[in-house]
Amino acid sequence: MELKVSDRVEAMVARGEISSEEASRFAEFLKTCNSQLMTHPVITNNEYCQWFATGAANRENIKHFIIQFSVFSNLFLIAQLMKVINAGSLEGMRASKEILANEIGVIFNKPGSSLGEVSDTDREGDPDIVSVEGTVDGGVFRFRAAHFEWLLKMGEVLDLGFNDMGKRRHGTPATLFFCDQLSLIYGNEDFNIAEGASFAVENWAAAGFWKQLVAGLDAFKKREQKDLRLAFFTWHDRIEEQHADHVMDELEELYFEDGFDEEKFLKGGREMLHGVE
Repeated sequence: MELKVSDRVEAMVARGEISSEEASRFAEFLKTCNSQLMTHPVITNNEYCQWFATGAANRENIKHFIIQFSVFSNLFLIAQLMKVINAGSLEGMRASKEILANEIGVIFNKPGSSLGEVSDTDREGDPDIVSVEGTVDGGVFRFRAAHFEWLLKMGEVLDLGFNDMGKRRHGTPATLFFCDQLSLIYGNEDFNIAEGASFAVENWAAAGFWKQLVAGLDAFKKREQKDLRLAFFTWHDRIEEQHADHVMDELEELYFEDGFDEEKFLKGGREMLHGVE
């Protein structure tokens, strides 16, 4: 997975918004991102996810995994709220609010889509049906559309209840380290560090992480738990490629603004990938 300069940068040069020298510096910076971030072992050789994708996880492994993911899902809300608060611009704040609002149950409103006209709350809260495109601006809120509630539905068929999932007390030290690093780095007050973390974590997730999880869960479902609902993971897999595209768009905007710091951006990315690992 190699980062490349998009046509958008060339268009910025053509419109006179940036110089060809600035575009060349950006291209060199992407090469540095490729060497320092995209080669991180959590992206190129994630041994746990490779094992999980084989379908070797047993019932206890799956239960443990779902519990830990539910802790992440809830504690991520704190990191995302911090990202909203510490945003470096109104546009950045709105982009962060899109993610936060969608996490808690605001369905994306896609112009021209009939989804917003569906009155059945079960349908509107079903992650197999809700849109992966659009904006929360004008979107419909549904309790059932909250991402944590999708995980609760998975937990139900594994004999897990509401108080067995999602709380900090349910997290392992590794899970809690990851969640705390998200708040510290992804939600950092310095937008350079925060955007570096966001860029790194989205490119990690888009590199096949979700597909590996889906493969392992699907194997378990076919083997012994036919009613396991996988939509939390299949939905995130569908949306992740867009997230990676969006963070590249954000980087192309931020890089040419006053105050952008290459080393801080890379530092945030490196530290966040360590947190993921």
